[in-house]
Amino acid sequence: MFRGARKEEAVIEALKKLTEGKRVLILGYGREGKSTWKLLKKTNAFREAAIADKNPQAGEPGVRLITGDGYLEHLEEFDLVFKSPGIVLPKPAGEYRCRILSETEVFFEAYREQIVGVTGTKGKSTTVSLLYHILKEAGRDCVLGGNIGIPAFDLAESVDKDTIIVFEMSCHQLEYMTVSPKTAVLLNIHEEHLDHYGTMEKYVAAKENIFRHQKPGDLFFCSEQCLPSGETAGRLIRVGDGTKDAQIELQGNEICCGDRHFIINPDTTPLMGHHNYYDIAFVYGICCQYGITDQEFAAGLASFHTLPHRLQYVGTVNGVKYYDDSISTIGDTTIQALKTLPDTDTVLIGGMDRGIDYGDLIEYLSGAQVSHIILMEQTGKRIYQEIMRYWPDFAGRERLILVDHLKTAVRRAKEVTRTGHSCVLSPASASYGIFKNFEERGDAFADYVFDRR
Repeated sequence: MFRGARKEEAVIEALKKLTEGKRVLILGYGREGKSTWKLLKKTNAFREAAIADKNPQAGEPGVRLITGDGYLEHLEEFDLVFKSPGIVLPKPAGEYRCRILSETEVFFEAYREQIVGVTGTKGKSTTVSLLYHILKEAGRDCVLGGNIGIPAFDLAESVDKDTIIVFEMSCHQLEYMTVSPKTAVLLNIHEEHLDHYGTMEKYVAAKENIFRHQKPGDLFFCSEQCLPSGETAGRLIRVGDGTKDAQIELQGNEICCGDRHFIINPDTTPLMGHHNYYDIAFVYGICCQYGITDQEFAAGLASFHTLPHRLQYVGTVNGVKYYDDSISTIGDTTIQALKTLPDTDTVLIGGMDRGIDYGDLIEYLSGAQVSHIILMEQTGKRIYQEIMRYWPDFAGRERLILVDHLKTAVRRAKEVTRTGHSCVLSPASASYGIFKNFEERGDAFADYVFDRR
């Protein structure tokens, strides 16, 4: 808890108490690892500090550096290990003699009462960005960080006792968390990251740490799609989609929250599609808790700028509109993209194969009015093979076009997409191993569309 401290004093005090006299290892020296070291130096409380990273270029002068393929073999030489998200440990954290934690957990220990933590398989970045924007535009003191690209410790110097902290949380950040935010938000859960977790049960368990450690008096905003099976310590606020029995309800483009009703105006709202309207409903419910008026909410929503690579309009070439939905890494998001853009004539699907089930996407594509389905990379090939082997009733197999890579996919899309229609990149797959991330994939798509590479 903040306890009257100002700026980063609270988190420095918590970090000092935690590391005093300890041997500390920073595991992973990317953006978060560097953020951890920056604040750790200010405490000057640890007995020994080291950095472990597979990249031999990582490190700091005078600090022991552990690199190479065996960099994960030294954890038990230390008392505390600050693990960066995404690093996969060789065995469960509880089997190590050292304590595995993260800077996010320390930050939450210090500022839990002020945090709105948001997670979900999809929609996290849009939701936190919109929430932060509307709060900021309404004059509230707030900061934005977390998985959206701003490490927790980098926020500390901007936090005062009344600052609202809007924090995006990935499953990797939540995996080992033992602290939950005072206001927790769970947008949805879909099959994802099975290459890391192995089973949906383990993935769901990581996501549910967003509320698992809440206290009485806390708030838990949760989609009716993924309600927990048991009781929750925080007050559960169900967010529904046409069911009429939730505390926050989306009915078409109307949001009902208690005795308040807000109409989403599609002409002034930059976010397209029903799935985005549902995220707006979450934001509206949270904003009601902070006293935001409907006038303030409408103004903030209208002035919000959508994030790149999320059904982003790229431009028009030869009468065809091109959209970049590179953020799409599961089948459901591709389905949502096609529902949002009913004039889609060509869709580009495929990427790294992480073993998720594409049955729902295949079934949707069978009935979709999309003239050309271009399938690429590992998952594109798998979807093509599954349709040919197991879906004899798939409508319009002649719509399937199998190619190797994105560049070829765009070239074929230019050849077949009808003038006056849309072509959308919505891969339903991860980009890793092909591109550095989904941003690079989206940028490459735009470059191929305009023949820039």
